[in-house]
Amino acid sequence: MADTHPMHGHEAGAPAFGVWCTVLVLLAGAGAYLLLARRARHRNPAQGWKRWRSAAFLAGLGLLALALLPPLAPLAHTDFRGHMAQHMLIGMYAPLGLVLAAPVTLLLRTLPADRARQVTALLHSRPARLLAHPALALALSTGTLALLYFTPLFHTTMRHPAGHWLLHAHFLLSGCLFAHVIAGPDPMPTRPGVPARLVYLSMAVAAHAVVAQAMYGGFFVDIHAPISQVQGGAMIMYYGGDIAELMLAAALVATWRPVRRRPESRNGPRPAVNSLEVG
Repeated sequence: MADTHPMHGHEAGAPAFGVWCTVLVLLAGAGAYLLLARRARHRNPAQGWKRWRSAAFLAGLGLLALALLPPLAPLAHTDFRGHMAQHMLIGMYAPLGLVLAAPVTLLLRTLPADRARQVTALLHSRPARLLAHPALALALSTGTLALLYFTPLFHTTMRHPAGHWLLHAHFLLSGCLFAHVIAGPDPMPTRPGVPARLVYLSMAVAAHAVVAQAMYGGFFVDIHAPISQVQGGAMIMYYGGDIAELMLAAALVATWRPVRRRPESRNGPRPAVNSLEVG
């Protein structure tokens, strides 16, 4: 359960070297995406590349900067509410922008044909099929919350810089995976129908609510922080998670388009499938 002792992270302030490394990585990501977008527009002017997707990618990187740089990053080591705000930004809000930017599709449009075929084959490999299953994406993004906050794992990661960065990486990658499975425009081996995806999204909403309510009530949690901070963090998780998941649901509904049925061939009718328009 929560206690009244203050959090004591590994660093009270963010070292200048770490700040500059984070800034350089984010700027490099932005530059690479914009370069590929420009190349895609020049390679196929008729098809082009929608500028709002570039804006979504830059917004995602901006949210990551907000989470990983001062003043929020140092606060996350000393105040559990800061940690939870950081968690929401890295694991739920930034992934939505990054995924809607369709970076894999952009890469495929700019690669030589043989390299693009290699990437496509990788996307349809057995490990990729397993990783893209909604149940696994849900378990990695939401199911690990209980493991983190109901065991000493959270306190352990806060005491070790490497563990804390690994936690950030897990939040980001699992958040991107779940957003991709639910509403991602990039190609994937198999994608369940919209009703099934909404069911998985509803399960994520319910899981976030259960963990947040248990945290607020002090049940099962193992967080070394004042009760007021733990309850504040629980409220951020509860309401912030709801808003992020509503945005994800809106992205799914707004971007989903059914593919028209194609004429029947000699081998029989070809069923219609669901797709997302990418440009």
